[in-house]
Amino acid sequence: MTRTDPATTWRVQPAPPLPPSPDDPGAWAYAGMCEIERLDELDTWGWSDLWTPLHVRLPLLRPTPYSRTLVWVAVQGADGDARDVVGYATLSEPLTANEHTAHVAVGVLPEHRGRGIGAALLRAATDQAAVDGRGTLHAYSTHSPEPEPGAGALESPVGSGRVPVEDPGVRFAQAHRFRLEQVERYSVLELGDEHGAGTPELTEHLAAARARAGEEYRTHTWLDEVPDDRLEDVARLYTRMSTDAPMGALDVQENPWDADRVRASLQRAADAGLHQLVTVAEHAPTGRLVAFSVLRVPHPDVPFAFQEDTLVLREHRGRSLGMLVKGVNLERLDAWRPGVRRVHTWNAQENDHMLAINVALGFRQAGVAAAWQRTERGAATPDA
Repeated sequence: MTRTDPATTWRVQPAPPLPPSPDDPGAWAYAGMCEIERLDELDTWGWSDLWTPLHVRLPLLRPTPYSRTLVWVAVQGADGDARDVVGYATLSEPLTANEHTAHVAVGVLPEHRGRGIGAALLRAATDQAAVDGRGTLHAYSTHSPEPEPGAGALESPVGSGRVPVEDPGVRFAQAHRFRLEQVERYSVLELGDEHGAGTPELTEHLAAARARAGEEYRTHTWLDEVPDDRLEDVARLYTRMSTDAPMGALDVQENPWDADRVRASLQRAADAGLHQLVTVAEHAPTGRLVAFSVLRVPHPDVPFAFQEDTLVLREHRGRSLGMLVKGVNLERLDAWRPGVRRVHTWNAQENDHMLAINVALGFRQAGVAAAWQRTERGAATPDA
C-alpha cells in the first residue's frame, strides 16, 4: 500500500520475517518499531522503564502454539534502515481460546502524525483480522495523568476511571469506532526507606496477613521455575485469572492453561531475558495452590520490575492471601535483587480489593491504561 503527501512518499508493508537476533540485518523494521515505542513511553511517562528493547521484543514476537503476532511498518525511504520506519502496527491473535478476538496496536512518530499513516497501518491490521475471522478487536492507550471528572474526561462504562477526551490516542480510537470498555490504574511502587522489604510498613502488613491466614496456608517462592508437581495447580490459577479478574465489558472468555503452557511461558520469558519470581499460597489441608503473585524482572540488572498476575481463588478470599503472596514476593525480590528501586503494576479501576492492597504496600498512581473494543458491526476503517 502506498500513499503520497506533498513532502514525501511513505508506504505500509509487512515487516520482514523475524530475524534470529537483534544484530541480523533483517531486524531493521523491528528496531524501528522499538524506537517508536521508546519515544512514546518517554513522552507519556518521562521514563522508558515500560519500553521493550529489541532483544526482548524479538523473542516475544515469535509464534507459539497459543498465539501469533503479525507486524506492519510504515516506511519512507529505502528498506533496510530503522531510521526510515515512521510507524508500525501489530496484530496479536490467540490460537487456543478467544479465537474470535485479536489485539491491535498502532504507533506513529509524532512528527509524522496527521498524514493518514496511523489509519493505513490500522487498516492493514484490521483487514488481516477480518480475513482470519477475528470479529472483536481490542486495543490499549496510555495516559498520564488521569483527568479529573468533568467535560474533559471520558468515563469508563464500569464506573471507575477516566481518560482525557482530547488526547490523540483517545481521539484516534473513537474515530475508528473503538469503544472504551475499561480503565486500568497504572501504579508505581518506589522501594527504599519508606516502602518494601525491611520497612515497618511491609513488616506490619505481612505479620497481619500471616496471622489472618493462620496455619491453614503456607507460601512457596520459585525463581524461573515451577516444580513439576505444581505445574497443574499453577495452570489452574492462570486459567482462573482469565475469568476471575475484572474485565469490564470486554468480550473475552475462559483462556485455559495446562502444565505444558506454564512450561512454555517460563521458557518464553527466559528467551526474552526476563526472570520470573512467583510466590504461591498452598492450602495445607488439601495441598492445593489457591493464590499466586508473579513478578517479572529483566536481566541483566535494571532498577525496575513488573508486578504481573496476582490472584486468590474466590473460595479462599477473605484470609489476606493477596497481601501475603505480594508481600512475600517483595521480600524475596529485595533479597535477590536489592538494586530494584521501582515496581510497575496495572489493575482494573473497579478492582477495589486488589487496589487497596497495592495502596497499603505503597503503590502510587502514575496514570491509566484504557481498554478499547471494536466489533465487526463497526469494522469499516475511516481514512482520517
